[in-house]
Amino acid sequence: MSRFLKFTLVAGLTISATATAVWSGEYGLGRPALPEEVAAWDVNVMPDGRGLPEGSGDVWTGEQVFIENCAVCHGDFAEGVGNWPKLAGGEGTLANEDPLKTVGSYWPHLSTVWDYVNRSMPFGNAQSLSPDDVYAITAYILYSNFLVEDDFVLSHENFAEFEMPNADGFIVDDRAETEYATWHGEPCMENCKDSVEITMRAAVLDVTPEEAGTEAEEAAAPAAEEPPVEVAAAEPETAAAPDPELVAAGEKVFRQCKACHMVGEGAKNRVGPQLNGVTNRAAGAVDGFKYSSALQDMAADGLVWNEENLAAFLADPRGFMNGTRMGFGGLRSDEDIAAITAYLSTFGE
Repeated sequence: MSRFLKFTLVAGLTISATATAVWSGEYGLGRPALPEEVAAWDVNVMPDGRGLPEGSGDVWTGEQVFIENCAVCHGDFAEGVGNWPKLAGGEGTLANEDPLKTVGSYWPHLSTVWDYVNRSMPFGNAQSLSPDDVYAITAYILYSNFLVEDDFVLSHENFAEFEMPNADGFIVDDRAETEYATWHGEPCMENCKDSVEITMRAAVLDVTPEEAGTEAEEAAAPAAEEPPVEVAAAEPETAAAPDPELVAAGEKVFRQCKACHMVGEGAKNRVGPQLNGVTNRAAGAVDGFKYSSALQDMAADGLVWNEENLAAFLADPRGFMNGTRMGFGGLRSDEDIAAITAYLSTFGE
């Protein structure tokens, strides 16, 4: 009489198999997968749009979904939090010694963004997003990189039409054919160094999270005691140097802004414009920066970044300027607003 073995699977399914020999290559287990089961695992998305599900998403919906699901790691406007990846910025930096590789500056195919978000995000709750959510998030990431306007809608129909800036920045890896043969043979063990020396620290490479009061941070911080370069002659009360303690507090608050805005010597435009001389400056006046249509409209109406307007904008950017590209939700504390205003006032043109 044949003996039987029983295997109980996690799902509760019991499979019986005889202990007698089976034909080579056949195990008597399972069944062919159904077409719908294969389709459920076939989630590849190709650069030409193959594999995309039907759906669509706009920039502003994407912002809401992104803030709810992604901002804890990537920031409200894709600028990155701590050492979590930056998804926006880096335009024109790939040839630099320290390039910023983001979706906008480096990724060659939009399908990679959609596919990765769809498979793996949000962190800790992967594949919880609907196709429409993924389209919206992808549209918002494009918007955060200034690659689309705020009324852009991404869908399965126009997906393949969008070309990423670095689409031509990659080449076929042919090293297996052209180089691997030269790597074989005995390794060279001549002229080796006598000792190993540390030539760079992680903090200098900017791969270590910043800590308040570190030597690197203090060395990089602009001098808070420098008086403003320019003051308004009609308002003599602004000529006095701001309270040093308030400026120091403002420098700490400004850490929330550093991912997108630069101040001090050599400041350049990033995701947002550089802010040297912003106090009492006409809005939209920084050369070379592409402002949102909302800001351009208010600038045409004579908006000036005086203390009152700057405070109102910092408290509620969207409420002050409907349609602004600045995704930051605003500062909740009047003390923080006063401090960062004092800090910015120390930087002239």
